[in-house]
Amino acid sequence: LSSRTSAAEKEMGGAEQREKQYQAHQGSGDHRGGVTGAHTYFYADETKCDQHMETFLRCIDASSGSSEDGFSAIKLTALARPQFLVQFSEVLVKWRRFFLQMATEQGQAGRTVLEMKLEVEKLQEALANLGIVSKAESQEWFRGESLGTGGTVDLLDWNSLFDSRTKISKPLLIPNRKAGQLEPLLSRFSKEEDLQMKRMLQRMDVLAKRAMEKGVRLMVDAEQSYFQPAISRLTVETQRRFNRNQAIIFNTYQCYLKEAYDNVTGDVELSRREGWHFGTKLVRGAYMEQERERAAQMGYEDPINPTYEKTNEMYHRCLDYVLEEIKHRRKATVMVATHNEDTVKFTLRRMMELGIHPSEKKVCFGQLLGMCDQITFPLGQAGFPVYKYVPYGPVNEVLPYLSRRAQENRGFMQRANRERDLLWKEVKRRLLAGNLFS
Repeated sequence: LSSRTSAAEKEMGGAEQREKQYQAHQGSGDHRGGVTGAHTYFYADETKCDQHMETFLRCIDASSGSSEDGFSAIKLTALARPQFLVQFSEVLVKWRRFFLQMATEQGQAGRTVLEMKLEVEKLQEALANLGIVSKAESQEWFRGESLGTGGTVDLLDWNSLFDSRTKISKPLLIPNRKAGQLEPLLSRFSKEEDLQMKRMLQRMDVLAKRAMEKGVRLMVDAEQSYFQPAISRLTVETQRRFNRNQAIIFNTYQCYLKEAYDNVTGDVELSRREGWHFGTKLVRGAYMEQERERAAQMGYEDPINPTYEKTNEMYHRCLDYVLEEIKHRRKATVMVATHNEDTVKFTLRRMMELGIHPSEKKVCFGQLLGMCDQITFPLGQAGFPVYKYVPYGPVNEVLPYLSRRAQENRGFMQRANRERDLLWKEVKRRLLAGNLFS
């Protein structure tokens, strides 16, 4: 019993510490500081967001005209006020923490998040004892949502419950263990934030409809971890609507995050239950230095895996899970966005073992334009769907992005030297054969 209590306290202590990650911080509104990589946006006003949406619409049109089954990437920080995303992320993390608290008190510390299941009777008693809601009221919650019919509630059921409870006028109170009192879950979620949510969803709706009309897949880029819970939640809402028959909307998972596997498995399980197609791009990650600096300044646990090798393990673990999902249901699609040759080889081997043929187009690959052509071209020639990711914009903004990509891929310069040697070898071969330009 003592070890179980200790584990529960450790679990909850970590959850409360992680919550700091999503609190307001100087620079969260304009989050470009310290980022020399992926382009990020500073919120000016709603008009600017509409202008960004128009730019994304033109990109969708361009993708449609340049290739079949194309992709167009968007960033949600371009479509709403970034501070809203931080606030919404904080709310989502508090609700998840509340679930973890209940689970650890029911003796489930140490399980994976999806394995945690709350017994409904005990949950209702706990809610009543905490003074959050009477047992009769909580019974009405579950009847209204048809949850807990098997006597238990998991995290996905819990999130569904959150959707319905936030639509009522009565503030939802949850316990703050540190303060030892109840606090409103939506204490910082004003009418303006509610409008921000609606505007962002409207813009995503416009983009998704254009993408569907043009035969283009829409890829929502991942951003800093303190925005990501909100970005992922909004992306899933769009997937629920548009991925009924095929994967049109793709979410991005950054595998340098310690929680990447939990995020992937949770969303895959949700897609299974609701019957929509899961679409994902897997990347290693782009904001390592800024993430670690912010964690140190604000005193929360570094969200990044400690080593490059751990990130590789996480990438392959997430990828293997999605490939297994493709094998069993054929209702998932993954873009393996990597410049890492070992990861490409791992993917090809697992596809062969699982019987996933390239012609199904359930697995595709992506590299940046101008980088790692020695990976891209052989994949294309072998019949695999492979894409070049094309950054665009002013040179002074695009060059730092490209330099960051070179920096984040260990061994990139060695591969660049190898690519140069291969190209020079081909030039000499053609010169000797007398067909330089064929």
